[in-house]
Amino acid sequence: MTKKMFGLIIIGGMIAIVMAGFVKNNVDKEESYSSKQRGIDMVEVATKEGLNKGDIAPDFELNTLDGKKIRLSELKGKKVIINLWATWCPPCKAEMPHMQNYYEKYATDANVEILAVNLTSLDRGVDKLNEFVKDYGLTFPIPMDEKGVVGEMYQAITIPTSYMIDTKGRIQNKIVGPMDEKMMKEFVSNLD
Repeated sequence: MTKKMFGLIIIGGMIAIVMAGFVKNNVDKEESYSSKQRGIDMVEVATKEGLNKGDIAPDFELNTLDGKKIRLSELKGKKVIINLWATWCPPCKAEMPHMQNYYEKYATDANVEILAVNLTSLDRGVDKLNEFVKDYGLTFPIPMDEKGVVGEMYQAITIPTSYMIDTKGRIQNKIVGPMDEKMMKEFVSNLD
């Protein structure tokens, strides 16, 4: 290899390094701006929707799987676990037996209601939902979010997502991912 060829390779490598640094710097700035914008939007949405700790939980009314209407605001005075889930979700499947055990053992004495809001608009239909509830022996209310409004309102990006609501209707905790019986008992014991 000649000195001239070696020199050209080194210059080419240096140009590539400078270009890569320039591109990376511009990408980082763009991501930073879009992250800031998303952060601002998220704060505004969270403030409007009441998804911050201590805010009043957004009210909703849904039909339950057994044909009744349920409205969150009518449960004021009770501690409420709002759980957003779907039948196809493996962590939701893992969580449901724990929720049922908690409901059977502690809900009445602890003045707790579980609202397992099925994201019906994203699920496989009411037949699959009925089959799931029967297979898991679920006895707590299953409100159906058929239009996706509650899932969006409560920002259920990852499921399961649960909210712990105190007796005054305020959000005290948001849990993303499955809970077990012990976690539910602990979270509920810290609610007013």
